[in-house]
Amino acid sequence: MSAVLEVKDLHKEFGRGGGFLRQSNLKVAVDEVSFAVPKGKTLALVGESGSGKSTVGLMILGLLDPTAGDILYNGERITDKKGSARQQLRREIQVVFQDPFASLNARMTVEEAITEGMIVHKIGANAAERRERAARLLSEVGLSPEALARYPHEFSGGQRQRVAIARALSVEPKFLVLDEPTSALDVSVQSQVLNLLRKLQDEFGLSYLFITHNLAVVEYLADEVCVMQRGKIVERGTVDAVFDNPVDPYTKKLLSSIPSTDPGNRKLSGV
Repeated sequence: MSAVLEVKDLHKEFGRGGGFLRQSNLKVAVDEVSFAVPKGKTLALVGESGSGKSTVGLMILGLLDPTAGDILYNGERITDKKGSARQQLRREIQVVFQDPFASLNARMTVEEAITEGMIVHKIGANAAERRERAARLLSEVGLSPEALARYPHEFSGGQRQRVAIARALSVEPKFLVLDEPTSALDVSVQSQVLNLLRKLQDEFGLSYLFITHNLAVVEYLADEVCVMQRGKIVERGTVDAVFDNPVDPYTKKLLSSIPSTDPGNRKLSGV
């Protein structure tokens, strides 16, 4: 199966600068990371805080420049994209962040939040058409179109995350970076959001990079997993292979934090 996104020997350093203290201040956040996300599939990037996983996501989104390495989307280098080509890339690769309250503008209604990207990317002939599309998207994520006139603070955390997902889908992306999208939610709401993400992936043929520290949600949503520690990938494989036969001690440590790792009884409670 062809890869929609490829990361090759990706490297990111912070603290580089002049002076004789340059080397002592240098921090390697991502160290020669490589992986591929097949079209229509989910690859999970897993690790504890500080492992470098979110830094990888920010580089894919173009919010951080790599120190070295390549990121390819449909076979073309992302870092080579400028102007209108970069704008098109921003439309095709969208993000859902961890905290839906922080990622949504408190001063914008749900309609304004969802239609903002449509206006930028010239989707919809007029405001009425964009509003109708926003209402359909809310229905897709399990919310009433009546929510269009409301503000983020009027919703629960799970509902806000559904709004954030609808906003991401508003520009018809092909690839979503999901950066800890359920970690701020309680377990019952997590399962609802994960079910929604699976439904949307099947419906729209989306590809996901799922960034998380929680292996319990990985086994439900992901097809393949890469485990990161101190900027490096220490283990990779299909979810079943990594969960059933972990090799690296760090992976075993992460797996031990899940209440049950029995293959017959591992699924996230409530899913």
